[in-house]
Amino acid sequence: MQIHFTDLPHFQQRVHPSATSQLKRLIDIMGAVVGLVVTAAIAIPIAIAIKFDNPGPIFYSQLRCGLNGKTFRIWKFRTMQVNAEQMKHLVQNQAKGNIFKNHKDPRITNVGAFLRRTSLDELPQFWNVLMGDMSLVGTRPPTLDEVEKYEVHHFRRLLVKPGITGEWQVNGRSRIEDFEDIVKLDLAYQSKWSVIYDLKLILKTLQVVFNRDGAY
Repeated sequence: MQIHFTDLPHFQQRVHPSATSQLKRLIDIMGAVVGLVVTAAIAIPIAIAIKFDNPGPIFYSQLRCGLNGKTFRIWKFRTMQVNAEQMKHLVQNQAKGNIFKNHKDPRITNVGAFLRRTSLDELPQFWNVLMGDMSLVGTRPPTLDEVEKYEVHHFRRLLVKPGITGEWQVNGRSRIEDFEDIVKLDLAYQSKWSVIYDLKLILKTLQVVFNRDGAY
């Protein structure tokens, strides 16, 4: 599945300048290389912990929508039980709109809860950044079923590359439970974007992660 803006009536926009910035791409590559080195250094203990806590795959992958609706496979360390997707209908959605969240999702493993609180589960996404599907800083990468329910103004989120971090990450993270609030933050990022602003968001993200602020 791939969603094209040209398929949408009255919606014709070019991609955001951040998507074509060579300097942003260079920073992404350098950051991804550093991130993958860190990931490689701690991957073995994380893998052992995941296997010991809940036997199954080390990594979790899912199709997401990126720039201009192009689909890509995002990678994370697995934080949920192996049959989590089949159990989703048993979990109450505490969020509003085109997102799914639950503060005490029973599908999350003990090790997975730790990985989420520390954001270690997202380290494999540096591979997505290196491949060019994601950026260090961008918008929250939506799932395909989320995008299928988009209204016209929501598609503006797809004019930039999805990011490992972004406005939502430094302004509440998991505490943000209204999809429209996420959309507002993503569009605000587009209006404020510059390479310097990206660097500021990266520094703020490090502070938020070290303080474990807003994650569950």
